[in-house]
Amino acid sequence: MANPTTRSRTGTTARRSLTAAARAAAKRAERIGHDPVDKAEAPTAADLVEDASDAPPRRPEGQQAGRTLLIEPPDGWDDPPEPRLESEDADDAEDAETADPGAERTARRRSLLTAVVAVLLVAGLVAVGVLGWQYREGRQAEQARTQALAAARKAAPVVLSYDYRHLDRDFAAARKHLTGAFLDQYAKTTRTVVGPTAKKYKGVVKATVAKPAGGGDPAASVVSASPDKAVVLLFVNQVTQSTQVSGSRVDLNRVRMTLTRTSDGWKVSAVDAL
Repeated sequence: MANPTTRSRTGTTARRSLTAAARAAAKRAERIGHDPVDKAEAPTAADLVEDASDAPPRRPEGQQAGRTLLIEPPDGWDDPPEPRLESEDADDAEDAETADPGAERTARRRSLLTAVVAVLLVAGLVAVGVLGWQYREGRQAEQARTQALAAARKAAPVVLSYDYRHLDRDFAAARKHLTGAFLDQYAKTTRTVVGPTAKKYKGVVKATVAKPAGGGDPAASVVSASPDKAVVLLFVNQVTQSTQVSGSRVDLNRVRMTLTRTSDGWKVSAVDAL
C-alpha cells in the first residue's frame, strides 16, 4: 500500500510547478504580444511540465561551457617581447626631440671647449718647438759667425803667402787650413803652377788682412752664416817681390772666403778674388 503522505507531498509539488509554469507562460505571452486567454495557443500544464523537465539547467550569466586546460611552457621558453604600438614609438621620438635643449647646448659647449683647448695646446707645443729650434739655430749661427770670422782672419795670410826659399813648408802650412775639393785644387795648382814660377823668378808674396787707418780689428766681415757654413769678406794686402818686379809691389785685394765646419774646426773650402 502506497504511503499517503508521499502522494500528498508529490501532488502539492506538482501543483506548485504547474502554477509557476503557467505564470511563466503568461509572462512570455505578454512579452511577445500574444493573448494568454487564447487556449488554442497557450501551452497546457502537461506541456509546461514536460518542457520544464526536458530543458537543461540554465547557467549563470557570463559562464561559458567547456573545459579549462593548463599548458606548461617547455623548458627554455622565453616570452616574446610585448608589441609596441606606433603611438609609443612616436612618443619616444617626441620625447627625444623635446629633450632639454639647455643640456644639449651645454654638452656642445663642453665638446667645443675641449676641442679648442686641444688645438691651442698643440699649437702652443708647436710654437714652443719652433721657437726653441729658431733659438738654437740663432745661437749656433751666431757662434758660427764668430768662429768662422776668426778662422778666416787666421787662414788668409797663410793661404795667400809663400816664399820660394821654403815653398814646401809654406804650402804644407796652407793645406792645414783647407778642406774638401779646394784642398785638392790648391795642392794641384801650387805643385804645377805657383811652385815652379816662384822658383824661377824667386818670388816672395806676403799677405796680411788690412786694418783700419785708425787701428782696430782687421777689415773682415761675415756675409752669411749658418751652423755649418759661413762666407767671409776680407780686405787683403799682398806685397810681392820677384826678379820681374823692381822693388816691391803692393796689391790691395778683396777676397771672399767660404768656410765649412769640420771635425777639426772651421776650414776654408773656397777662395775667390773680387
